[in-house]
Amino acid sequence: MNFLNYVGEQIGTFFNYTAFANFTGGHIAMLLIGLGFIFLAIKKEYEPLLLIPIGFGIIIGNIPFYPGLQIGIYEDNSVLNILYHGVRYGWYPPLIFLGIGAMTDFSALISNPKLILIGAAAQFGIFGAYAAALQLGFAPAEAGAIGIIGGADGPTAIFIASKLAPELLGAIAISAYSYMALVPVIQPPFMRLLTTKKERVIRMKPPRQVSKTEKIIFPLIGILLTCFIVPSGLPLLGMLFFGNLLKESGVTKRLAVTASGPMIDIVTILIGLTVGVSTQATTFLTPKSIKIFFLGAVAFSIATITGVLFVKFMNLFLKNKINPLIGNSGVSAVPDSARVSHQVGQEYDKTNFLLMHAMGPNVAGVIGSAVAAGVLLSFLY
Repeated sequence: MNFLNYVGEQIGTFFNYTAFANFTGGHIAMLLIGLGFIFLAIKKEYEPLLLIPIGFGIIIGNIPFYPGLQIGIYEDNSVLNILYHGVRYGWYPPLIFLGIGAMTDFSALISNPKLILIGAAAQFGIFGAYAAALQLGFAPAEAGAIGIIGGADGPTAIFIASKLAPELLGAIAISAYSYMALVPVIQPPFMRLLTTKKERVIRMKPPRQVSKTEKIIFPLIGILLTCFIVPSGLPLLGMLFFGNLLKESGVTKRLAVTASGPMIDIVTILIGLTVGVSTQATTFLTPKSIKIFFLGAVAFSIATITGVLFVKFMNLFLKNKINPLIGNSGVSAVPDSARVSHQVGQEYDKTNFLLMHAMGPNVAGVIGSAVAAGVLLSFLY
């Protein structure tokens, strides 16, 4: 009998250490969200390089465990906790920007510099969401971290949240990456609503050929202009322009290939997985998280609307009109928002190719979101 009691106690102890004993409804909800991310990535091909690591990370983070086993992302010195330091302390985003710089061709922007204004206009989404977050009761620093979602730039959102609102980092990061992945779903309705049929078929002049010298000078002038205005954006902007110089100099091909290939792939895996794991139901499912997702949608919508409307405003003064369908690409989701500009344009004229034109404001949006982040850090950090 004593033996049977002992066996029963051991089985009971073992059961307490299983996920079944620590399960909650919140864990089930988050597991379904993780599976949903993976479904969208595989079935719909929405940003699979991001959504599969994040989705699988959500599953890892929401398998419940007995506290104190040193395996959770929020338990000091656990493996996941150490990997999460790259997100928590903002190490990963500058490395992502280095890779982005090394793979980005700024020729479309250099050949038509006025397109940078579209990238700037789209940043109104950031400041519009900032104002809305303040109205919903968030502190100024929290509101600034939430607003950056409007830039459609996951690394920048992580970088700002790690500085201004680390307690909201998981919700902000998931929201930012979710809306980046949903660019093909969210933006087209606004683009069609705000433009006329005549505007959608505007043909733009082909971009001029950009010389190698111009491509080399651009990152040097870019870092001086942007970082003298907002030095707080230096970790992101400095790495972006450094990566671009590696690419365009022509003498550091190995470094550029490493930055734009293996390095950015490794960091993307780590940032996606750890952001996903950070969504433990016990810490993630809060009223604030729901508000952040709502504000993220507001931010992204405002960014799309202001980008399109600003092109229509510019056309009032331009002889060579700009197709307002490229206004959506002023956000930082490269190259997805530029691809959406092209795809919507093709619906109305199969022979009108907008992709290269849209890449101008798209890469300007990368710079613009980093500058906006620097402005927010200057005032709120």
